[in-house]
This record gives sequence, structure tokens and C-alpha cells, in this order.
Amino acid sequence: MRGDPAVIVLNGGSSSGKSSLARSLQELLPDPWLAFSVDTLVDAMPSSCITFTPDGEVHLGPRFGELEEAWMAGVATMARSGARVILDDVFLSGPASQERWRVPLTGLDVLWVGVRCDPEVAARREGERGDRPIGMARSQATMVHEGVVYDMEVDTSFMSADDCAQLIAKRMNRQTGETTHEPH
Repeated sequence: MRGDPAVIVLNGGSSSGKSSLARSLQELLPDPWLAFSVDTLVDAMPSSCITFTPDGEVHLGPRFGELEEAWMAGVATMARSGARVILDDVFLSGPASQERWRVPLTGLDVLWVGVRCDPEVAARREGERGDRPIGMARSQATMVHEGVVYDMEVDTSFMSADDCAQLIAKRMNRQTGETTHEPH
């Protein structure tokens, strides 16, 4: 990140707390930020493009990549048009997933944030949610971070989303000199 970020990318496994963190950042940061989740893309896809096995493994269909690429280009266009964007993603392919975002985000200031969560904590959250295949959170908890380069990392295992958002805001303030406001 070189200056005032236009995009914050949150990468972490399923049930790591990325969506809660994105909402906390929206409340904390002084300007309006749009939050987009890879879950929104997945929910918009036809079943021929993405399926999940009962143990949480993800299988991508042959057309997934072109639809994902179009979605990424659209998100990047919003950021280039002046919208500040928080992305909540799961880098199933590690550095290759990050590179897929680097291409459309070229020229934008991006803050890359690793959202870590202990596999046991993520698995417990997954069970409480009831909307994910059991096993997905545990399998993704560390795998999505392998080989990925971040500007900073937070750990939601024992820190609240608000506390993690405060850490991110402080990092941004060191880079930009902006101030934040207290959450509502």
C-alpha cells in the first residue's frame, strides 16, 4: 500500500470473521466503504459453475473463471470510479488467487489483510452458523494463507471484529494521516 487505500482485501477461510470485520470497518472508517463478499458472487452463480462436497471441498465449473473475472473487473471499476471497496474473499489457490485480484486492481492503492482464525475456533463458528458444509472452515483456516503476501494480518480467534477493525484503521492512519470515528 502506497497511500490512501481505495481497496481493502480481506482474505481468510470460511467462518474466520471476514464479513463481521468488513461491517466493523464500514462503521469505523470516516468515509463510506462498499463491502463485497465472494459469497455474493458464489450465490449469484448457477450450480454448474460451483459446487461443494459434503465435507466442504469446493469444485469450480469450467465457466467459473470467466464470471469471476468479470465480477473482479466490475469491483475494480467501482474503485476506479471513486468508491472505496472492502473485499471479503477466500484465496483457495493462495498466491494465484491473490494474483487474480492484483491484475484488475493494478494502479489502485490496496491494503492486503490476512484474516487468521484458529481452525478449531473457525470450525465451532461454522457449526453455529449452520449454513456451511461441516469441515470447510477447518480445511481452509491455514491453507488460504499459504504463500500470500499481506500488508498486515489480524487474528479473529480471540479478538472481536471491532478490535481487528481498529488495528486496520490504525495501520491506515499511519499511511494516510486520516482519522477514524467511533463506531455507532
